[in-house]
Amino acid sequence: MTAPILETTTQSATEPRLSKGRTWTGRIMSALPVLFLLFDGVMKLVKPEFVVKATIELGYPESVIVPLGFVLCACTVLYLIPRTAGLGAILLTGYLGGAVATQVRAGQGLFEISFPVVFGVLLWGGLWLQEAQLGRLVPLSRTRRRQPRPLPVTHPGL
Repeated sequence: MTAPILETTTQSATEPRLSKGRTWTGRIMSALPVLFLLFDGVMKLVKPEFVVKATIELGYPESVIVPLGFVLCACTVLYLIPRTAGLGAILLTGYLGGAVATQVRAGQGLFEISFPVVFGVLLWGGLWLQEAQLGRLVPLSRTRRRQPRPLPVTHPGL
């Protein structure tokens, strides 16, 4: 008995090839939130005074800063690795959701609340542009044209 052949990560002949422009747009779209999240994660690991002060003002104890930094860096690295990018995006979505909840609980303004949401959209949008499989899972446009509706048949004399 032979073992089943696992699907490889190479592109199959039937899978549409993404354009270079779409791929690079996705990479650039992902770069801004990735750089910010890595910077934020490293700052949490280093714990400068302004990070400690801001975390305490949001209602968290100082003891959670380093673990949050580690989680954020780990999730972001998972997002950067092509094979685990989907898992990284899911985990970062959870992290950013927690950031939104924190901002709402702390009574922050619209900018502070929407900032993590925008980053989540950029992360998922960048991944969607780079991954054909994600595009099939979450189709944002119709792949088939709608068939026109037939005109009603009218009978003379009715």
